[in-house]
Amino acid sequence: MIGSGYVGLVSGACFSEFGHHVVCVDKDAGKIDALKAGRIPIFEPGLEDVVAANVRAGRLTFSTDLKNSIPDADAVFIAVGTPSRRGDGHADLAYVFQAAEEIAAALSGYTVVVTKSTVPVGTGQAVEQTIRRLRPDAEFDVASNPEFLREGSAIEDFRRPDRVVCGTDSERARNVMRQLYRPLFLNETPILFTTRESSELIKYAANAFLATKITFINEMADICEKVGANVQDIARGIGLDGRIGSKFLHAGPGYGGSCFPKDTLALMRTAEEVGAPSKIVTAVTVANDARKMRMAEKIEDAFGGVRGKRIAVLGLTFKPNTDDMRDSPSLVILPWLKGHGADIRAYDPEGMKEAAKHLDITMCDDAYQALDGADGVVILTEWNEFRALDLDRAKKLLKRPLMVDLRNIYKAQEMEEEGFAYYSVGRPPVL
Repeated sequence: MIGSGYVGLVSGACFSEFGHHVVCVDKDAGKIDALKAGRIPIFEPGLEDVVAANVRAGRLTFSTDLKNSIPDADAVFIAVGTPSRRGDGHADLAYVFQAAEEIAAALSGYTVVVTKSTVPVGTGQAVEQTIRRLRPDAEFDVASNPEFLREGSAIEDFRRPDRVVCGTDSERARNVMRQLYRPLFLNETPILFTTRESSELIKYAANAFLATKITFINEMADICEKVGANVQDIARGIGLDGRIGSKFLHAGPGYGGSCFPKDTLALMRTAEEVGAPSKIVTAVTVANDARKMRMAEKIEDAFGGVRGKRIAVLGLTFKPNTDDMRDSPSLVILPWLKGHGADIRAYDPEGMKEAAKHLDITMCDDAYQALDGADGVVILTEWNEFRALDLDRAKKLLKRPLMVDLRNIYKAQEMEEEGFAYYSVGRPPVL
C-alpha cells in the first residue's frame, strides 16, 4: 500500500484484517516510525484497534523501503494524495506518477498495480503507459479500485461497503481482486467489474451527486427561511421517496472535507476539457463556495453585528468524528467574522491541533470554557457532545442566551422553553 495517509492506512489495515499480509509504505519516515510505535497519525474511530491487532498478528507492517516491498506483492495499491492543482482545479497527479515510476523499477513477477487514489478518467491508462515505457519486460496489469470511505465511519465502510468497484479488462487481474475482497464476496457484497475509465468516473460521479444533494437541500433551506417552512420537514417529505432517499439531505453551512470540494472541481475541469461541460456540477461548486460566506453573514445578522463581540464556536472540523480540517466551512466563516471585529473562542473535541495551523483564534479546553463570557454561541460541527449541552449552565455562562445552530441539532421549541434566542438553518428563528 503506497501511501499511509487516510485511504492507504485504513485500506491497508482492513485488508490485513481480511487475512492478507500488507506493507504500508510511506516516504515520511516520521510517520512510519510513529506507526511502528503504535501512534496513529489521523483520528478515525476504531482504526487504532484494527492496526494494533493486525500488527500483533504479523499481517500488517510499515516501511519506507518501497523497492524491497514490491517484489513479493501480488498487488500494489497507489493510495497517494491527489489534491486540487493550484491555478486550474485539476487533480494533481504528481505523486501518482512518481509512485508508478518507482513501482516499475521494482516489479518482479506478475503484479496487479491498483489505483486507489481518486484520479481523473484516463489515469489508469497513463500509469500503464508509464510502467510499460520504463519496464517493457514487466508482467503486470493496471486496475482501478476507487475508495468510498466516509471519514468517521471508514472501518465499517470497508468491512460492509455498499459495493466494490474494480476497473480492468484483464481476467487475471480480476481474479487477484476477487481474492483480495473474498470476505466481501462471501457476504454477497456487490462487486462491480467495469472498464478502468468507467471505474474512475464512478468515483467522481458518486461524490458529485452527493454534493449536489447537499447543495440542493441548502438552497431549499434558504427558501424555507423566506416562506416560514421547516427544511427538516421538507427533507423528510422528499427523503421518504425511495427514488430520492434521506441521506445527505441535512441543511448546513456547506460541504467540505478531503473529497467533495476537490472531486467536484476536478470533474468540472475534466468535463470542460473533453468538451462535455457539466452545468450542474459547476453550479454546485459555485453555490457551495457562496454558502459558507452566506453563513458568516447569517451569524453577523443574528448577533446584530459582530464587531467587539466575543463568539463561542463549537466545532471546527468539516464533520464530526474526524480531525480533518480540509475545506471545512470554519476556514471561511471564522476568518470572516474575525476580520469584521469578532473575538473567537473555539472548542473542537479532535480538530484543534490541526485547526491551529490554519486559524488564528483562541482555542479552549472544553465547550463551557468557550461559552464563558461570550455574547453568544455558534455550532459549526455536530459532534455528539454538543447535542446535550447543559443549557442552564450555558445560559449562565453566556452574556446573553443566543445560539446560532448551523447544524440544526436542537429543537426550536426546546430552545424557546430554555429562553434562548435561537437561529438555525431553514427553520423559523426563536426570538
